[in-house]
Amino acid sequence: MPLFLPFTDTEITTLLSPRAGEQKLGQTLQSFADPISTADQYVAGLQHAKNQGVRFVIIGIGEDIGPRANLGRGGAADAFNATMAQLLNLQSNRFLSGEQLLVAGQLDTTTIASESDLTTTNLRIEVEKLDELVINAVTPVFEAGLEPIIIGGGHNNAFGLLTAAKQATAKKIAAVNLDPHSDFRPREGRHSGNGFSYAAASGALGFYHVLGLHELKNSEQTFAQLEAFGGSWHSLQSIWVRQELSLNQALDEIVGILKDSQLPVAIELDLDAITNMPSSAATTAGIPLLDALRYVYRLANETGAHYLHLAEGAPQCHAAGVDAGYREVGQSVSELIFAYIQGRNACQYLG
Repeated sequence: MPLFLPFTDTEITTLLSPRAGEQKLGQTLQSFADPISTADQYVAGLQHAKNQGVRFVIIGIGEDIGPRANLGRGGAADAFNATMAQLLNLQSNRFLSGEQLLVAGQLDTTTIASESDLTTTNLRIEVEKLDELVINAVTPVFEAGLEPIIIGGGHNNAFGLLTAAKQATAKKIAAVNLDPHSDFRPREGRHSGNGFSYAAASGALGFYHVLGLHELKNSEQTFAQLEAFGGSWHSLQSIWVRQELSLNQALDEIVGILKDSQLPVAIELDLDAITNMPSSAATTAGIPLLDALRYVYRLANETGAHYLHLAEGAPQCHAAGVDAGYREVGQSVSELIFAYIQGRNACQYLG
């Protein structure tokens, strides 16, 4: 069975809208020539891409069983496709060359049951199977010295990503999560609301901070668990409502802690943090996309970031319909990817 669904020149050509005198990212980035069906092929393909100048590997995870296992809405399976339709048609120029990018494709999750009538218990069992797929797909990227950018699926996939990063670096991971929810809920079976609490219990998570946490969207039990672990947060209300500190002041604090920790850094972002973004748990009381871009850029630029994870985008949840959702999610995720890459390319942090 292929590790990834095919994403070759044929798929790129279908999405690309070329224009005379211009060079689009879809015309310059790399993809695998053939479906990847063995671990050896995958490792060889990653090494070849690195030798060709690739630094960032884009991986899609087309699933929404994690949010549904958390009693939430589906729709997070389409974020990768929405993003590719937009990202491939951005310009390849002096600010970003597509030659730095390898689009590995979307994980083949056909072995994971996704029927809508599965019980909550069975959905949580399937999420555990998905964890293994994610770990197997991302670990070789880290081992090749490349940086994964993961798009789509529920925030349950944070567990697999943190586990893979720890396996590859032999260090615990410091994660910062822009999210109204801490996703540090009880370990009652795997779902999108407890990826970080499971990662903490497994020893993969060494430090955890939530930026933009909503003060009324997290239970007292969750706050207690987070504090017991040593986790911290800046709430949405403290920055954007009460204005007790600015976003840049909060980021200054976070960056300082991350530098002192000298741990590899995971940049996590749940798209439902952004105002009215089509997502599994969309919110009207969120933050502007420009602030989310600032968050991604600063952490990418000033810390030892190892990956970017953009979770929960759900185009079909847009109030104006699927087409509008594809445009908004695709454009927003593309901007977040660009912010991460620019930050990393300009980064001089040596920790």
